[in-house]
Amino acid sequence: MTPDEIRASRAARERLAWLVLLALAVLVLPWHRAMPTDATPLIPSALGLAAEGRGWLWPVVLSLPLLVWAGMRDAAGRLFLGLALAGFVVLVVQGFAVGLRGPAFDGLAAVFPVAAQGQTGFGWGGFVAGLAFLGLIAHTLALRGFCRGDRFSASAVVFIVALLGLFVFFPILKLATAAFVGPDGELALGPFRDRLFAPDIWRLDCLTGGRRCGVVINSLMLGLLAATISTALGLALALIVARTSFRFKQTLRALSILPIITPPFVVGVAIIVLFGRTGLLTQFGAEVFDVRPTRWVYGLTGILMAQVLAFTPITFLVLLGTVEAINPTLEEASQTLGAGPVKTFFKITWPLLRPGIAAAFLLAFIESLADFGNPIVLGGGFEVLSTRIFFAVAGARYDLGHAATLAMLLLSLTLIAFWLQSRWLGRKSYVTVTGKSDAGLASTLPFGLKGVAWAVVIPFVLFTMGVYIVVLVGGFVHDIGRWDLTPTFAHLRTAFAFEIGASGLEFYGSAWNSMKTTLLVSAIAAPLTTAVGIMTAWLVARQDFAGKNAFEFGTMLSFAIPGTVVGVSYVAAFNVPPVDITGTAAILVICFVFRNMPVGMRAGLAAFAQIDRSMEEASQTMGAGGAATLRRVVLPLVKPAVFTALVYSFVTAMTAVSAVIFLVSARHNMATAYIMGRVEAGEYALAITYSTVLMIVMIICIVLIQLLVGARKLGRRREFQGQTTPAE
Repeated sequence: MTPDEIRASRAARERLAWLVLLALAVLVLPWHRAMPTDATPLIPSALGLAAEGRGWLWPVVLSLPLLVWAGMRDAAGRLFLGLALAGFVVLVVQGFAVGLRGPAFDGLAAVFPVAAQGQTGFGWGGFVAGLAFLGLIAHTLALRGFCRGDRFSASAVVFIVALLGLFVFFPILKLATAAFVGPDGELALGPFRDRLFAPDIWRLDCLTGGRRCGVVINSLMLGLLAATISTALGLALALIVARTSFRFKQTLRALSILPIITPPFVVGVAIIVLFGRTGLLTQFGAEVFDVRPTRWVYGLTGILMAQVLAFTPITFLVLLGTVEAINPTLEEASQTLGAGPVKTFFKITWPLLRPGIAAAFLLAFIESLADFGNPIVLGGGFEVLSTRIFFAVAGARYDLGHAATLAMLLLSLTLIAFWLQSRWLGRKSYVTVTGKSDAGLASTLPFGLKGVAWAVVIPFVLFTMGVYIVVLVGGFVHDIGRWDLTPTFAHLRTAFAFEIGASGLEFYGSAWNSMKTTLLVSAIAAPLTTAVGIMTAWLVARQDFAGKNAFEFGTMLSFAIPGTVVGVSYVAAFNVPPVDITGTAAILVICFVFRNMPVGMRAGLAAFAQIDRSMEEASQTMGAGGAATLRRVVLPLVKPAVFTALVYSFVTAMTAVSAVIFLVSARHNMATAYIMGRVEAGEYALAITYSTVLMIVMIICIVLIQLLVGARKLGRRREFQGQTTPAE
C-alpha cells in the first residue's frame, strides 16, 4: 500500500471507532444520571427514552444513521462535518431545554407533555455521546486541513476548547446570570442593582472616623497593603540572596518553600497562639510593660500579618529570577561612565526590575483578594469579599444571587489589576538576556540599601521562625492555646488512630476519611492537570491553526479568576442539569485541573522555548504522527516542566481552600475543610497536628514524584576523573 492509502485506512478506522462509540452512547449506555432516591437506578438509553415519549431525544438518536450515511458518501465533506456539529449542538440544547423541574420553554411542554416530568443531568450516555461528536468534528476538520492535517493535534485542540468552554467560560457566564436573578427566581436588573450598591459594600466610614468600611473597601485596603509589603520584603530577600555575600542563602531559599506546603488556617492559628489575648507574646508584654491584653490581632492587622507571611516567599521567588536575569554588563557600563553604586541601582537596576515587581505585586494582590483561610480565622468583624461570599452560600440564608454579585465584583477587581499592570509596564523593552556575552560580574548591593534590606528581612525571618516553631510544636503538646506544653500524642491518635485486629488494618481516627479523599483527589488531579497543561503548551508552541491567539488567551483566563469565584461559579453551574456533579469527587478533580492548568502550560512553554523544532520535524519526516512524536521525542525533553507541573498541582490540590470549600460534601470532604472545622471549634492543637502530618505527606509525595519523573538526560559529554566521557 502507498503512504496515502495507509493514511486513508487509518482515518477510516478512526472514524469507525468514533461512530461505534456514538452508537454505544445512544443505544446502550444510561442517558441520564440516576437520582439518589430512585428505587431502580437503571436508566434507559437515549433510544429507549425517545421511544417512551421523550421525543426531544430523537434528533440525537437519528444523528447516528445520518452520520453513517454521510460518511459513506464523503467523510471529509461539508455534509458530514455539518451533521457532526448539528448533533453536538442538539445534544447541548436538549440538555438545557428540559431541566429537573420541567421544560425551560412553555412551547416545549405543549409539544412534549412528558417534559413536565423533567430530566436529570447527563449520565454516561450523554457524556460519551458528546465525546464522540467532538471526536468526529476534530477528525473531519483534520481531513480538511486543520492543524496541517494532523488528527491528533486537531483532536487535542477541539477537546481542550470544549473543556475550557464547559469548565471555565460556562461557569463564569452562569455566575454572571445568577447575579441578575431575584428572590422569585426571575431575571431582573433591580435585584442586581440593589445588591451592587448596598451600603455595606461601598461605605467609607473607617476612613472618616467611623467604625467599619464596606466589604469591597476592606478587600482593596487589605490587598494593596499585603501586596505592597510582600513585594517590598520579597525584593529585599531577593537582593540579599543575589547581590550580597551572605553565606546562608540556601536557608532563605528554604523559607520560600514552607508557605507553599503549609495548609491554610495554620499560620492564622499560630499568630493567635503568639499574639492572641492569651498568647505567649501578649502575656509577656502584659507582664513586662503592664499592658492590658486586647483582641488587636483580630481584624485587618492580624490578616495582614498572616498574608504577608504567606505571600512574601512567593514574591521572593518571582523577584529573585528577575534580579538574576539582569545583564551585569549594563551596570558595569554605568559605573565605567562614572556613576556611583547608588545611582547605578536607581538608574539601571531599578527600571529593569519593573516587570518582576509588577508581576510579584499582581500575584500577591490577587492572592490576597482570593484568600479565605486567614480572614476566616483572624477576621473578627473585618469582612472581606471572600468570607462574605462564603457565608452567602454556606450560611443559614442561602443567597446565590448575592454571592454571585460579590463574586463578579471580585473578578472585576482582579481583571482591573491585570489591566493596570499592563499599563504600568507599557510597551518599553526590558530585554537584557541576548545572544551576546554577559560574562560581567553583578554589582553588589550599595551599603545603604544593604542596611535597609537587612533591617526589614531580619524581623521577617525571626517572625517566620517563631510561627513555624509553634506549628511544629503545637500538635504534640497538650494545649498550645493555653500554653500547656506537656508532651502528648493524644491529638495524633484522635486524628489518625488505627488498629491491627483480626480483620486486618482498621482506621479509627476522625481525620482518615478526609485524608483519603484528599490524597485520592490530588493523585488523580495532578497528572490530569499536567497532561492538559503540557498538551496545551505543545499546541501553542508547536502547532499552527486558526484561532491560536484566542486559544492561548482562553487557557490563561482561569489563572486570573480567584479561587473563591471559581468555587461559587461551579456551584451555580453544576448544581443543576445538564451537568449536575456538585457533591461528587469529580467536581473536585475538575476544579483543580482547570484552576492549575495555566501553571503547567507556562512551565511547558518555557521548556519548549529551549528545544529546537528540528527534532520533532525529523520524527514526523520519518513517518511518526503527532501522538508518537509527543510521546517519544517531546516528553523526555520536558521532564523538568512535567515535574514542576506535577508538584505544583499536587501540592495545590492538597492545600487549596478558597475554591473547594464550596464544593466539599459530607461524603467527599477535604483536609482543608476538616482543618477549618477544627479551627472554628477552637481545637487548635488538633488542627496543627493534622497540618503537620499533611506537610510530611506532601514532602514524601514530592520525593516520590521526583523519582517517578526522573531527570532529563541529554547526550552531552562530561568530565570525570580527568577524562571526557559520554553522559549516561
